[in-house]
Amino acid sequence: MSRNVAVTGIGLVSPVGTAVEEVFDAVCAGRSGVVRPPEGHALHGVVEVAAFAPAIDAESVLPAKDARVVDRSIVMALRAAEDALADAGIEVGRDVDPFRVAVVLSGVGGLETLADQAVERSKRGRLGVSPFMLPGVLPNMAAARIAIKSGIRGYTSSVGTACAAGGQSIGEAMRILRSGEADVVVCGCTEAPLFPTFADAFGNALALARGWPDPTTASRPFDRRRNGFVLGEGAGVLVVERPEFARARGAAVHADVLGWGATSDAYHPATPRPDGSSAAESMRIALRDAGLSTGDIGYLNAHGTATKAGDAAETMAIRNVYGDDMPPVSSTKGVTGHMLGASGVVEAAIGIAAMRNGLLPPTHNLDDPDPACDLNHIRGKPLPVDVDAVMSNSFGFGGHNVSVIFGSVDG
Repeated sequence: MSRNVAVTGIGLVSPVGTAVEEVFDAVCAGRSGVVRPPEGHALHGVVEVAAFAPAIDAESVLPAKDARVVDRSIVMALRAAEDALADAGIEVGRDVDPFRVAVVLSGVGGLETLADQAVERSKRGRLGVSPFMLPGVLPNMAAARIAIKSGIRGYTSSVGTACAAGGQSIGEAMRILRSGEADVVVCGCTEAPLFPTFADAFGNALALARGWPDPTTASRPFDRRRNGFVLGEGAGVLVVERPEFARARGAAVHADVLGWGATSDAYHPATPRPDGSSAAESMRIALRDAGLSTGDIGYLNAHGTATKAGDAAETMAIRNVYGDDMPPVSSTKGVTGHMLGASGVVEAAIGIAAMRNGLLPPTHNLDDPDPACDLNHIRGKPLPVDVDAVMSNSFGFGGHNVSVIFGSVDG
């Protein structure tokens, strides 16, 4: 049995589009999804900038009776999963045994719904709390809803590792396929954090970008003038399969997942370990798992959120692993903002598209690289180069570090 797994389906909902090539074109062209919250939106006057995904009619993915009681995070997850399964050409029950399909779909859950219900309770007492609240807010419900809608009856779970959750979901999917427990896994992450209570927590911690007259210049990974990240929303879903199963059904394969690694900083709930040593080890584990050396990686999509401490620590980690002979590096959050755990899946799709197009996206707004972030940056315009393997980093609060390596099917 192969240790690699095949990516056969991709579904995205992001601030810069919903089709893979649309998202890839945006990050290559520097077409930013960062805007000022419009008048009438709950975030107007709460945060200076944000990155909004397109509106999705809940009734387009759910029956009307269910659409009224689910959080936006679930709606985005269902749309991304629907698109990924269609892209893979899989109908559960027709093309694959329902018990041989798994779901690992992560995210913090329906926190906006929870916040709204808390307000209702404060106004009306216990009778103000909806009996349908729990199916709308629990973190596992996006995975459960995908399973219910698609008829998936195998292993179903959710990963709770904050901004590392998307990358870790891909890794967990790889683990399930390698074990022989399933033939197909629907994996990814969905995040809908654009509401006042959640945004205020980051704003009061001075973690959000501020003071930029042009909102499209606010997200500045690795730049000397960066002063915080731009909060965004989105969802990303991959369909991954055992290669033997994908070949047997004649599936088109976008890329292979070659390896992954995960570590913990064991340092601080919100601040990364400054020397980047644990993040570096997640990259080394991924390389060993893939059977590759540092020289085999042609592009690194960095976590790069545009926080002072985070970008500097990741730089230390990358330098620790690659030394001076590092691959081209960029963070595409300069265009998309930071979609929390969903970023890792959207960025995986960007890395896959980079291999397919022979074009590596730049870091938008990297006008004056911070000397503390002395990486092999891609700046200004895309870098035309053919690569056979890319690494994607995702790091999260609590010190969670995940690195995933994808390979070209032609590599």
